[in-house]
Amino acid sequence: MINLEGVVSANWRELPAKEIFPGIRMRILWQGANGAKAKILEIDPGAKFLSLDTHAPGPEEVFVVSGVFNDGVHDYPAGTFIHNPAGSAHVPQSKQGCVIFVFFPEG
Repeated sequence: MINLEGVVSANWRELPAKEIFPGIRMRILWQGANGAKAKILEIDPGAKFLSLDTHAPGPEEVFVVSGVFNDGVHDYPAGTFIHNPAGSAHVPQSKQGCVIFVFFPEG
């Protein structure tokens, strides 16, 4: 029997965007009661975080939807999955521009 109780869906293009750094917009797809979150980040060509992005208390999962994402060291093309463990840090950016899906399984 199909049970869809509690199912949430969202089209990221229809959600409000908040600019978190110049040329970088965040759209919140979902937030769980335990602090878990799912977001979309749109990074314009040449844009980057203005501060170090440190993952605490838990990890961060990233999927590159389009473009090329850079963590300050490596380029990751569309289709790449990245697991950043708790305590890791990077400077999200993109020379070409990109869209990434970001999931925080812990609050």
